[in-house]
Amino acid sequence: MSAYIANFKKFRPLLNELITRDIKTKYRKSILGVFWTILNPLFMMIVLSVVFSNLFKFDIEYFPVYLLSGQLIFNFFSESTTNAMGAIIMNGPLIKKIYVPKYMFVLSRVFSSSINLLASFTALIFVMLAMRVELHYTVLLAPIPLLCIVFFSLGTGLILSAVTVKFRDIEHLYSVFVTALMYLTPVIYPMSILPEWLEPIVLINPITNILMMFRDIMLNNRIPGVGSLLLAFVEVAAVMALGLYVFYKRQDTFILDI
Repeated sequence: MSAYIANFKKFRPLLNELITRDIKTKYRKSILGVFWTILNPLFMMIVLSVVFSNLFKFDIEYFPVYLLSGQLIFNFFSESTTNAMGAIIMNGPLIKKIYVPKYMFVLSRVFSSSINLLASFTALIFVMLAMRVELHYTVLLAPIPLLCIVFFSLGTGLILSAVTVKFRDIEHLYSVFVTALMYLTPVIYPMSILPEWLEPIVLINPITNILMMFRDIMLNNRIPGVGSLLLAFVEVAAVMALGLYVFYKRQDTFILDI
């Protein structure tokens, strides 16, 4: 373990450079630059709030805040895992030339998306203040679900990046999977409208538990229950362990498949 820690410390400056590169590449030639990390979720919230609050008449107080909190969690998962999926392939020329711990490329993609997550969280606070939603002391616990979704996404990203090197079709199938997953996550709708047969399916989705925990903290002044916390920690630990295992087993063959 000490060898892995020492290796990480040795290449940490590279990780910082990769994160900076990912951010600069994303907003290159953009006039507003990183401000889009705040504007994008706000614009999407406005559009979706107008459409869904009038079309479906959801009986949810402060629906824009409810919607933005769901977008914050799910959009991060979608963005970070999609970016991580191609991390090894996109950095293939560098991997072929010099030795670099290959997980660094996945880490950089997820951590650069984490900056967008923090910006979206800032936008959520601004919207809550603008709509005069009371901020409770439970907001201080927000890092718990945010860290859970970051590490859950990292574990998923490790699996995707390792498998996609061999099976490129996953790049095309994953967008379909994420779209289906969004409808199986209560981002837009409340759990109360679901039919009895569908509710257990939505609850099986690990993102649902993290999302509901985040909303309880931000909107309902409710401390997450022990059951929710344990479930989140177990799910995150399981995905991280699986991700590390798959990535470790396949990383030596990357150079043959890139």
